[in-house]
Amino acid sequence: MKKLSYTQEISASPERVYDLMLGLSDKRTYEQWCATFNPTSTWEGGWNTGDKILFIGISEDGSKGGMVARIAENDPGKYVSIEHCGIMENGVEITEGEKVDSWKGAHENYRFEATANGTRVTAEVDTVDEYASYFDETWPKALDELKKICE
Repeated sequence: MKKLSYTQEISASPERVYDLMLGLSDKRTYEQWCATFNPTSTWEGGWNTGDKILFIGISEDGSKGGMVARIAENDPGKYVSIEHCGIMENGVEITEGEKVDSWKGAHENYRFEATANGTRVTAEVDTVDEYASYFDETWPKALDELKKICE
C-alpha cells in the first residue's frame, strides 16, 4: 500500500473549502469536483465521526457501484479521515473476501490548513500500486475543479 498526497492552494476560508468539498450545504458541489473520477459520483450516508458513508456512482453498464467506508474522524474545517471498509458492486455491499482484502482499512484523509491567502487543502490517499498512476493524473484535476468551485 502506498500513501499518495495532493495539495491545492485555494483563496477561500478553510470552513468554506471543507463545506464545498464535502458537499454539506449542497451535495452538488461534491458531485462537481468528483465528476473528475466518475461523472455520476455522489455520496450517501453521513460525515460525522463513526458514520457509514457510501461513495458511489453508476457504471458504464448501468449498475450502482463504489466504495463502502466509515468516517474515522471529522474535525470540521480542519481534518477528515475516511476508512475504506469494502466495495459496492451491482448495488450490493461487499466487506469481506479477496475483492477487498488488499485495500480494506486504507484511508483517505483531507487536511484544511489556513494560509495567508486562504486554505491549503491536502488529500492523502492510501492505494495499491495499480491505481497510483491513475490517482497521480486524476487527483490534481479534481483539486483544480474544487478550487474553481470555492473561488
